[in-house]
Amino acid sequence: MSTTQELPPPEVPSRRPAGRFTSEVMAGGSVVEKADDELVGGWRGALGVLTIVALIGVLGLFSIWWLVFVVGVLVAIVLHELGHFSTARWTGMKATQFFVGFGPRVWSFRRGETEYGVRALPLGAFVRIIGMNNMDEVEPQDEDRTYRSKSYPRRLLVISAGSIMHMLLAILLLFTVYVVDGETVELPGAEIGVVDQTGPAYAAGLAPGDVVLSIDGEPVAGSSDLGRIVQSNDPQDTLMFEVQRGGEVITVPVALGANTDQASPLFGKPYIGVSSGTYYDTIEHSVPAAAVNAVVDIIPTSWEMTKGVVKVLNPVNIVTHLTGSNDDLATRPTTLVGVTSLSDDVGESQGIIGILYLLAVLNVFIGVFNMFPLLPLDGGHAAIATYERLRERNGQRYYADVAKMMPFAMAVMTVLLFLFMSGLYLDITNPVG
Repeated sequence: MSTTQELPPPEVPSRRPAGRFTSEVMAGGSVVEKADDELVGGWRGALGVLTIVALIGVLGLFSIWWLVFVVGVLVAIVLHELGHFSTARWTGMKATQFFVGFGPRVWSFRRGETEYGVRALPLGAFVRIIGMNNMDEVEPQDEDRTYRSKSYPRRLLVISAGSIMHMLLAILLLFTVYVVDGETVELPGAEIGVVDQTGPAYAAGLAPGDVVLSIDGEPVAGSSDLGRIVQSNDPQDTLMFEVQRGGEVITVPVALGANTDQASPLFGKPYIGVSSGTYYDTIEHSVPAAAVNAVVDIIPTSWEMTKGVVKVLNPVNIVTHLTGSNDDLATRPTTLVGVTSLSDDVGESQGIIGILYLLAVLNVFIGVFNMFPLLPLDGGHAAIATYERLRERNGQRYYADVAKMMPFAMAVMTVLLFLFMSGLYLDITNPVG
């Protein structure tokens, strides 16, 4: 059987009565349709939209970079839903709502069979596609235009289209950054940031901006190597530091001292008196090279984001951050409040290019996170579609009973709520920036 052909839709198995909350969780948005005379328009709608725009604009009074970043996030959210909407229409599905925001309608109008509009809480967006599952009741004449009636490839395309849009947007943003400002890459070495003027490194002539390439012939891949090599020696030893300074490689002998801070766990250990970090350099790209690298870089970035999602979703990591026993930013939950706060620092130091790069990374993260096989995320719906495809026999469609998955979906939502509240608490009490 070809997977590109539509299977004859059998009668959908018994639909369990579902409350509004359950239906909206499984549908990913409002399932309540409004008649034309119930739509919100005129001066009330205009006033509502202007109020929301003004509230978002207030961010600019605190930081122009906050405003730029939030607008960028809202654009990404709209493009996510546009991906679902356009592919649904293209594959013959009926989309009845396209809203920016959640909660009560602020302004809406109908074009054709779709109601477009804005809701009160600008915390996301949604597209209403009829017949997302067996609990969603539709008119008999519309059954062949439901999500559930379409072939597996079409369902998978539609449900994945939001994340695909995030990836395409990330590629466009990376391309722009690479063309305008070049690509920042991590190179071997440890770049010295601060030098203690009373320490051995200062006496030896090391300075901020120096990049340590090796110590006594042993390569230094990063700042952790620098510390490890120094600690493997004795306080009275002299080490030969191979240092890159201003395009020139020089050798600097450094006589180690002993840590005199009695409160430090390294008291009495070998000490040079520097702080160091990852060494980055900028590579200039032609337009074609920037396009290729923007596409290629999505793959390792997506992998890093996948590992990051797994770490952040670990309840142990969440608890250790809340108790203050974990300060690893790679495992810390955060929200858009925290990332928006960070955008101010990024904008001040790197300008619009830094904001575009931050938005690119954020889009990759959202695209990856959204496809995790967990309801009510899009990846959960993709997993159901895949399960249904595997259960098909003799060309006969199989429909999963999603009502049985509600306890699992509620458990996931509870974890996500805990993650959000924990991240919000940390973002307010201990901002990342």
